[in-house]
Amino acid sequence: MCRLALKTASVPFSPFTVLTAMEAMQEGYDGSGLGLLLRGLEFEDYKYNGLDPILSGIAHTEASLFRLNAIMDERGFVLNYDHEFEVDRSKVEAQDRYKYILRVYKQPVSWGTLSKDQVEHELMMTRLALRADGEAHNEDLTAFSLWPNVAMIKEVGWPLGVGEALGLESGRIKARVCMAQGRQNTNWGINLYACHPFFIQGIGTMTNGENTAFIPIKDWLTGKGYPGYLGYQSDSEVFTHILHFVIKQLKLPLQAYKHVITPLKNEELAVHPQGDFLRGLRNVCRRLIIDGPNAVIGTLPDETCMLVMDAKKLRPAMVGGKPGEWAIASEMCGVDAMIPDRDRSKDFQPMREHTVIIPPDRQELEIWSQFNPFLLNQAA
Repeated sequence: MCRLALKTASVPFSPFTVLTAMEAMQEGYDGSGLGLLLRGLEFEDYKYNGLDPILSGIAHTEASLFRLNAIMDERGFVLNYDHEFEVDRSKVEAQDRYKYILRVYKQPVSWGTLSKDQVEHELMMTRLALRADGEAHNEDLTAFSLWPNVAMIKEVGWPLGVGEALGLESGRIKARVCMAQGRQNTNWGINLYACHPFFIQGIGTMTNGENTAFIPIKDWLTGKGYPGYLGYQSDSEVFTHILHFVIKQLKLPLQAYKHVITPLKNEELAVHPQGDFLRGLRNVCRRLIIDGPNAVIGTLPDETCMLVMDAKKLRPAMVGGKPGEWAIASEMCGVDAMIPDRDRSKDFQPMREHTVIIPPDRQELEIWSQFNPFLLNQAA
C-alpha cells in the first residue's frame, strides 16, 4: 500500500504542510518515491499570472539541460522565470540530478491563432518530445508536466527528507492545491515516472491500491492511438488517462468517471433514472472497468478535487475540513496533520457508490452517489 494526501485551500499554502501529513502516515510507504503535484501557484520572487505554461522535470546532466533549452527555443518558447531550488545535496539520495526544472515560459507567438484545444495539444506534444529526448539519451532528462498553473516534483526518498533537500519548507513556493504520494514499491522498479501523481492535459490523479485489470485497460487505451496515452511505468497511470478520456474525449462530467470505472449492476441500472444511457456507457467502456482494491484522488484544471473508491473498498481514504480548506488522506492522522482545527464529526469516508467532490469555491463537500442522476451538460 502507498499513502496519499491532498490539501486544497482558498489561500495558497506551503507544500511542506502536506509533507507533514505524509510523515504522519510513514508506515505506509518505503521511501522509493515521492510525488507532488502543485496547482494554483504563487512564487515568493516572481509574480506569476497563472496563465503561462510551467515546465516541471529534472535535467540529470549538463548535456540534457542544453538539449532541453534547444528544444524549447526551437519550438518558440521564451523563458520568463527559472526557479532555483535551494538544494541541500547531502539530503538527496540520488546524486545524478544536475538541475531540478521548474520554469515558467511564454508560449510561442505562433500559437496566437490556435484554439484552446489546439494549444493544449501542443503543450502535451512538447512535453512528450522532451520525455522522448530523455529516453533516447539513457533517461538523462525527465519531463513531468508542461501546463499553466501546475508544477510537479518527483524524487526518490522520504517525503520530509525530499522537502528539506529541495528547500520546500522556506515557503518560496505556495499553491492552492497540493497532492502528494509516498510510494510503496511492490512490483515495479524505481522509476521517477512511476511516482504518483500522474498528469495529462490539466488532469492529475494518484491511487492507493492494486489495479489487477491493468493490462487490458492499458491495451485498450493505447489502441485508441492518442499520443498522450503512453508510459505506464505504474499500473495506476491508467486511472489518470481514463479520467482524461471521460472528460476530454467523451466530454462527460466528472460524475461519469465513477460509472466508467465501477459501473452499477444490471438490477441497479434497471431502476436508475438514466439507466439506458449508463448501460450504453458501460458497454462502450467495458474494457475500462477496474478490478481493485483502489482509492483514487484527483484534481481538474479548475481546481476541483475528488475522491472515489472502487466496489471492494479495501483501500482507506477519508476527507475532512472546513469552508475554504479541505484535506483528503489515506488515514485520519493525515487529515489531522493538514487541518487540525476542523470539526471531525463532519469527516466523511466514501462508500463504494460515492464520488466526493470539492468544488473550486471550497465552501462545502459535494457527496454524489451513483444512484443519483447527473447533468450531461456539466462536462469540463
